[in-house]
Amino acid sequence: MIVFPNCKINLGLHILNKREDGYHNLETVFYPVQLRDALEVVKRDDGRQTTDDTHNSPLTTHISFSSTGLTIAGDEANNLCIKAYQLLKKDFPSLPPVQMHLHKAIPMGAGLGGGSADGAFALKLLNDKFQLGLSTQQLIDYALQLGSDCPFFIVNKPCYATGRGEKLEAVELDLSAYHFAVVNPGIHVNTGWAFAQLNINGSARPDLKAIIQQPIETWKEQLINDFEEAVSKAHPEIATIKQQLYDAGAVYASMTGSGSTVFGIFKEMPQLKFPESYLYKLI
Repeated sequence: MIVFPNCKINLGLHILNKREDGYHNLETVFYPVQLRDALEVVKRDDGRQTTDDTHNSPLTTHISFSSTGLTIAGDEANNLCIKAYQLLKKDFPSLPPVQMHLHKAIPMGAGLGGGSADGAFALKLLNDKFQLGLSTQQLIDYALQLGSDCPFFIVNKPCYATGRGEKLEAVELDLSAYHFAVVNPGIHVNTGWAFAQLNINGSARPDLKAIIQQPIETWKEQLINDFEEAVSKAHPEIATIKQQLYDAGAVYASMTGSGSTVFGIFKEMPQLKFPESYLYKLI
């Protein structure tokens, strides 16, 4: 069985305050965009064991994992697809051994939620393929154990999000008539550093739900990502990309998440050119 995890963009992102658990309360509107990875899961008929060579100990006896496309950095054991399987395996011991293959097209650490999407789609795929009978709410509960953005990808529809990003409220927002340009300059923005740049004073913020119901042409002056100013100051390429998108006719452009991806929304298909080192997609 194959699924195609898509990315998200943030339409506005307000960081409200820091919580006692170390996370931050935020509010944003998540919108799904069809820049997609591909995830395949097949049942494995053997109990073959893979090994973590670093520690010379069994990683798992039930899952094999491979990937193509963009290189996935870090320890394979931390991949959210693997963690999704392991979460379900604890509660469903009869879940059979599987082979997972992930083709990465969504850049990582880019504010697009690609890893979160992969983990959430893995949960949904395993639930469907092996008929585990989990409800949407149960899948959301599992997804939150993987990461704050993961619950959104269980719903995968425009949502107003609060809390850590896990409290989701569906919103009526259809941008299917528009074209999206997604531009990633290959800059890694450390999320902890980005949070440290913010001046969080608890003051009242504009009403995101009200703003997104207004004509998209009004968003430019009202729909703000709190991370964008500081990240753009440290990485001027981000501000340059945003201006290029507006110069090409975007009705709205913004950085997504804590960066470094910038997106533009267009009424007509734009003519854009960026350095070959950038990941640039028209959708």
